[in-house]
Amino acid sequence: MNESTRRRFLLGTGAWASATLLAGHGMAHAQAARAWPDRPVRLVSPYGAGGSNDTSARILAEQLGKRLGHPFVVENKPGAGTRVGNELVARATPDGYTMLYAAAPYAVVESLYGKLSYDPRKDLRAVSLAVVAPVFLIVNADSPFKTPADLVAYGKANKERGLTFASPGSGSGPHLAGELFFKEAGVKGLNVHFRGDATAYTELLAGRVDATLTAITTALPHIQSGKLRVLGVASEQRSPIYPSAPTLREQGFANVIGYGWFGFMVPAATPQPIVERLASEVKAILAEPAVNQKLAGLGLQAMGTSPAEFAAFIDKEMTRWDAVVKQVGIRGE
Repeated sequence: MNESTRRRFLLGTGAWASATLLAGHGMAHAQAARAWPDRPVRLVSPYGAGGSNDTSARILAEQLGKRLGHPFVVENKPGAGTRVGNELVARATPDGYTMLYAAAPYAVVESLYGKLSYDPRKDLRAVSLAVVAPVFLIVNADSPFKTPADLVAYGKANKERGLTFASPGSGSGPHLAGELFFKEAGVKGLNVHFRGDATAYTELLAGRVDATLTAITTALPHIQSGKLRVLGVASEQRSPIYPSAPTLREQGFANVIGYGWFGFMVPAATPQPIVERLASEVKAILAEPAVNQKLAGLGLQAMGTSPAEFAAFIDKEMTRWDAVVKQVGIRGE
């Protein structure tokens, strides 16, 4: 065998070996997906127990366990604006047995806190957007505010004080939506941050803040009893959760769009067949009327998307809120 022939042979066998190796990896991944899961799966909630992230995670985990034959165990890893839970999953073995029930702050933590110990664009991959939580503009029913325009007029008439909004935390979807409202209305505003929706509504009921722009679930009993009033919803269309509330867009605030969301993510190197199977199972669960009803009771709208759709959604959220954070000058607390 001459040198030229030997080189061609080695190149050919090298290419064949590489192709065989790649094919072997592909077969191994496919076999892993067919076998997955064969033991319990850990679903990390980046919040403490009892909130809508934790509760909806447990609803979906129970259904996934039933469909896939092994339990999906929710683990609460709160802290640092969801960064603790996010990083834990980003660093986990990418085998489909550790996943994240990501929340809306996932898309804004880098803008708020600067460089992180993980890369939210590269270290995790999207599986499926599970639910969205529309954000409602709500006031005390004893206030004179019947429309968002009334609220804005009051803020402009009290230039030194402006408006005060109760928020369930710095950098949260409601906080950012509130900043959008102040900017769009051209009114001075202050977001007062509390630990969750319940405390924010306590302050609103006591008359210590003018309004809140946040999820409606905790407020519903107070709305039904006539203590709180809904002025609008910050979404593109009216929400089936409270369809009588007109959108803020309908009322002249075209750019005030904001909502919370939760969705499934996994370590970036998780095999594609597992990602696709999980997305398919989540979508099927979210199509079930009984599950929809439970989630609606938490103020959540069921979604269920493909991995590509969820990835595009996260990318859009990151770009949109990064601009808001920079314009307003928000920093993470």
